[in-house]
Amino acid sequence: MRTTLTIEDDVLDRARAAAEHLNTSFRQGINEALRAGLRTIESPAKSRPYHTHPHKMGLRQGRNLDNIQELIAQIEGENTP
Repeated sequence: MRTTLTIEDDVLDRARAAAEHLNTSFRQGINEALRAGLRTIESPAKSRPYHTHPHKMGLRQGRNLDNIQELIAQIEGENTP
């Protein structure tokens, strides 16, 4: 089937170079590139779910979460017990 497409210059240059590299005609190169692109679109890669595993870090002996200002001061070394 014959159709008219507008191909941007950079894409045209890459398509011609790819066809030459594959030692095939420009027409065949374009058709193969379109087939490959359509396969990618039609069946996208499956993504794996991302999981994190929490773990307890705890507080050092003598630290207390009841007074956050005091805890910050202790951590920054302003008020060591």
